[in-house]
Amino acid sequence: MTGVAELLAQARSATGLDDFGDDSFREGLGILVASATREARFTPAGRAAFFAQLVELLSQRLQVEDWYRRHPEIDEQQIVAPLIGLGLPRTGSSALSMLLAEDPAVRVIRNWEGMRPCPPPETATQALDPRIALAQQAMERRDRLFPRMKQMVPSTATSPVECQMFMAMDFRSQLFQASAHIPGYVAWLNHEADLVPTYRFVRRVLKLLQWRCPPTRWRLKNPSHTLFIDALAEVFPDARFWMTHRDVASVVPSVADLYYELSKAYSDAVDKHWLGEVTAEFCELGMRRMIAFRDAGNDRRFFDIHFAPFQQDPFPVIAALYAFLGEELTPEARARMARWRRETPRDKHGEHRYDAADYGLDKAALRERFRFYSERFGVPAEG
Repeated sequence: MTGVAELLAQARSATGLDDFGDDSFREGLGILVASATREARFTPAGRAAFFAQLVELLSQRLQVEDWYRRHPEIDEQQIVAPLIGLGLPRTGSSALSMLLAEDPAVRVIRNWEGMRPCPPPETATQALDPRIALAQQAMERRDRLFPRMKQMVPSTATSPVECQMFMAMDFRSQLFQASAHIPGYVAWLNHEADLVPTYRFVRRVLKLLQWRCPPTRWRLKNPSHTLFIDALAEVFPDARFWMTHRDVASVVPSVADLYYELSKAYSDAVDKHWLGEVTAEFCELGMRRMIAFRDAGNDRRFFDIHFAPFQQDPFPVIAALYAFLGEELTPEARARMARWRRETPRDKHGEHRYDAADYGLDKAALRERFRFYSERFGVPAEG
């Protein structure tokens, strides 16, 4: 059995470092290890891969803290008014984040940075950074292990990625439930965990990334922020948000199927009905928390985007978003966005197919369960 002390020792040995920084990560790590040990249904190979991932996350955390130790001036960096995308997953948010990333005036977390933020990138060498090739190799391995992932989340080594990996370095992240049956950890994360330290760590990594590699106008995206919106807003009080919307009867089964694609590489006994319910639960909880946050005087900070019109033609939506921000959508940025869209059509790698019933989900029941959300934002049913 792998325990917390052994994981910490392995990370120290792998890096030659021993300062993990703030102890905020220890609670989540302990609960995660206990839940995975007690509840996950790993194959031997899946178990080894899961715990190796935890060692890698700890190793990355050690390296972040080592850079701060050697260069305390990094902390003088400011993260000013980031634009953060949130809302339900599988709502076109990835496509929007990739389009926004084409603007050369903005900064995103690129896949290769998300995997390995250290050493911090530099403007002069970023295009030739060896981590790009390493990330590409990792994504090719992912495609072999999870062949349907390209249909769900098409991406490259240099395309934008969510901050899940940075949250996972503090061990408060949905990253883990995507590949492991860990109901104990999920219950703690959704209902008890304090995410303020986690978002402070995320801010810490963002400062590191922009230190020697501007620009500093951040464009971030992570649907799981809906669950922790109060903590997010406490750490980023000047943030503005875009929020994507889509029929929950299309969203929830699609997310559950994404989780299944990831989980089956780790386990031969994946509980599809648990994946359906855990997805529906976090989507409902996130939307209820989002509505409460917006209704508490924060509605003006949000720009809402509906799935169908965005899919039909994203450019009027993007132009309106830039107007909301009071920023210029330059001809260069628009041309780069148009090229990305031409080269990355929807369903480029095939259509993502799934059956809601496989996950114990009924579309009519989902729509009724989420009526509070669809009526609040005027979200139409699909089909």
